Amino acid sequence: MTQSIQPARPGGGKVLGFPLEGFGLFTSLLLSFAAAFFTFFATTCIAIFGFLIWNAASAHKIDFADTYLYIGFPAGVLVLLIALPTFGTLWLKAKLRK
Repeated sequence: MTQSIQPARPGGGKVLGFPLEGFGLFTSLLLSFAAAFFTFFATTCIAIFGFLIWNAASAHKIDFADTYLYIGFPAGVLVLLIALPTFGTLWLKAKLRK
């Protein structure tokens, strides 16, 4: 059995095994919105369980709708504001390199 060895490309960094280059415009936008979507739901889920524990352990009655408005939404928007320029820059670098 023979294996082909691919030469390393300069500037081709990886995060968790995923290459950080060669994304098209649609892929960059999709990854940005997917990251924001995942962050919104992950932080909202964690906040709901945190509020559930807080309400059960104390006499406080916090409305669970606050988790969406004050925790999940700002976290999702923050990730979107970080991801759009990051993936946009990667896309622009790929376009300028061609």
